[in-house]
Amino acid sequence: MRSSVLGLGTVRRAAVLTAAVALAVSAAPLTGTAEAHEAVTGSLSFGGEPGEYISGGQSYSYTPGTTEMFDISGPASESAVGATVVTPEGERWYLHMEAPYGQKLTSGTTYTNASSWPDAQPEDPKLELSSTDRSCDTGTGSFTISHIAYGPYGYISEVDATFERYCSGSTLPVRGELHARMAEPPAELAIGMELNTAGTVDTRTGEITVGGAVTCNKPASITLTASAYQTQKSGTASGSYEDLVVACVPGAPVPWSVSFPSNIDPTASFRPGDAVLRGVGRANDPDYPATATTGFLTADITLARS
Repeated sequence: MRSSVLGLGTVRRAAVLTAAVALAVSAAPLTGTAEAHEAVTGSLSFGGEPGEYISGGQSYSYTPGTTEMFDISGPASESAVGATVVTPEGERWYLHMEAPYGQKLTSGTTYTNASSWPDAQPEDPKLELSSTDRSCDTGTGSFTISHIAYGPYGYISEVDATFERYCSGSTLPVRGELHARMAEPPAELAIGMELNTAGTVDTRTGEITVGGAVTCNKPASITLTASAYQTQKSGTASGSYEDLVVACVPGAPVPWSVSFPSNIDPTASFRPGDAVLRGVGRANDPDYPATATTGFLTADITLARS
């Protein structure tokens, strides 16, 4: 590795470059979003007596094999479980069960005095069952989580629950059960990046071309930020390129390259010779509410005349 003595101006520009690269990571989404995954086996069944509004006094039973969609969802906080079922006729049923604020759903627990929005308070469990054309603005009820098992980031791998809900003050409840088994949780996204130690510079424009390669353990769109600086006798050339999107697939490193001039507080243009390249990448996990990063990389590089 080569090194050089940095003056105060260079240190300041290096800090600017580091901030520019860090900005690419700071835009990562929060990890609390509910993610939905298709159930492999299971059932959603419910019904009510004549006069019960949501069921219409009928009984219903759906399985993954008889529906267009049978999705189970839950947030990373492990505080709720939802089921979305779409029938071949296009009717959509939605079930939501949530623990009081700050609590996790736990096996063997019955949650009483469950309310629905907008009446539910933070300390209340939440329960909702609705369809494409039937829902209750208010309601009360209870539900029991007989069994629930999690994977990474709140991925619900197994759930068994029962529920009953009274719609808008009715004395007739809709009662039902949810059972679901999911596929094995997908692997968490892991990405990596390499920086090439050789680049080129167009001496007419001062624009450099640098690159490297990215890796991933499952398909992902990786957003890269690259920056470089070069200390010269007459000043410092420093520049960056943000938001390069690379379609990564597992199996082999995927190359990338970018071109940019000295565009961050420059006092000189890039020239052939030694420089420092920095880079970072990020990608949203397609299966979980999480963002993977490559970490910050730095490499001493040599710029050749293009």
